[in-house]
Amino acid sequence: QVQLMESGGGSVQAGGSLRLSCAASTYIGNCMAWFRQGPGKEREGVARIGVGGVRYQDSVKDRFTISKDYTKNTLYLQMNSLRPEDTSMYYCAASPEKYCVSFFLNRYKSWGQGTQVTVSS
Repeated sequence: QVQLMESGGGSVQAGGSLRLSCAASTYIGNCMAWFRQGPGKEREGVARIGVGGVRYQDSVKDRFTISKDYTKNTLYLQMNSLRPEDTSMYYCAASPEKYCVSFFLNRYKSWGQGTQVTVSS
């Protein structure tokens, strides 16, 4: 399994920006994704990237950008125009598949510990 460690979370005001990082212990060529889970809510997919492209949850389109740096084995999530409803614990995840076909949790076998993002109004 890939070991994953997130960083970059914090507290910002609405309209602000944060960049989350996820350092991986090995090559990150397969499908990877960012998920989030708010208090009392189910974990939901935010963005995924793999062979074939990227996909975003509708609520973050045009505000969030997912990317990979293969030289650093690191996954990123650039978050702009943050809203209070973006407040959540954010997790990165890795799939053993090259193609990202869904945000179904069971397709992702490796998970980080999470980083908290808090957006105040």
